[in-house]
Amino acid sequence: MDQEKQSVTIQDVARTAGVSVSTVSRALNGKSDVAKETRGRILSIIEEMGFTTNLAARSMRSQKKNLIGLIMPDIAYPFAIEVMKGVNRAIAESEFDLLVYTTGNVRKSGRAHHERKYVSLLTKSITDGVIIVAPVVGEFNTDEPIVSIDPVMSNPTNPAVHATNYQGSMEAMEYLIGLGHKRIGYIGGRVELESSNRRLLGYRDSLKKANIPIDEKLIASGDFTTETGISCSRMLLSLPNRPTAIFASNDQMALGVFQVAEEMGLRIPEDLSLVGFDNIPESKYLGLTTVDQFISEMGYMGTQMLIKIINGIPLDEQTYRMQTRLVIRNSCRAIDARD
Repeated sequence: MDQEKQSVTIQDVARTAGVSVSTVSRALNGKSDVAKETRGRILSIIEEMGFTTNLAARSMRSQKKNLIGLIMPDIAYPFAIEVMKGVNRAIAESEFDLLVYTTGNVRKSGRAHHERKYVSLLTKSITDGVIIVAPVVGEFNTDEPIVSIDPVMSNPTNPAVHATNYQGSMEAMEYLIGLGHKRIGYIGGRVELESSNRRLLGYRDSLKKANIPIDEKLIASGDFTTETGISCSRMLLSLPNRPTAIFASNDQMALGVFQVAEEMGLRIPEDLSLVGFDNIPESKYLGLTTVDQFISEMGYMGTQMLIKIINGIPLDEQTYRMQTRLVIRNSCRAIDARD
């Protein structure tokens, strides 16, 4: 077999650099007893030769791996992208590297099984701790460091970060009610998530607070994807007495409402007011009024919490609640009693 096709070993790196294998190993693990010039030469040779360390083998040699695992249901959606931005910023400020695992689809069957499998794999082999985003599992059977972002429960057994979903929902609804809207459609998210249930509760309680009867026909069940935003808004906007406003419980589904409104010849906000939840970058360009839950900051905070746990630093609080804020743009208008 040609030399170019053979795997480069740590012995090859040591031979080329003119140092011992143990010196290469210490350089890779960031040991302070390796001279700066020697370390630089070794790393340069590693890059040139394409040498990669075996993470599992490395973890067995060192108690601390300087590696964090990130488990996500789907990295293609805006929520996940924003979380990763925050995680990436925290990683860049730290001595840790990041390893990402994903099932590739929020609708994929066996999510709970995959989450438990990934957590077990990462915490018992190659990482110092794990961040898990929007998990459907409420409790993991491990003593290793875990932080969840947007957990399935309000008070999970492991440290967590989530937004003040109920307050954010109430603020959005109070804004629409203040504009004179009484028939407000609602598109819910994934029913297994606490964040989704808290937003629905905020919708219901705000109507009760305003003495507006709750019409169950105005409540549609989505799953935080654009596709269900489309199907749910078609149902709501096809009602004989359609809503004058829709509150989509995330911006991704609100994008579906925009699409259906255009198909039906309805103008936003002239014919239909619309509010979302998340404040993803797309919402700004669409002029969507939405609830900002500072997703990137949630990712950043969750990573910082995990690093503290790994380094043995006590957390100020086990659950960090990110305060939401209503961002008013131009997707809503006031109506009067005649509308």
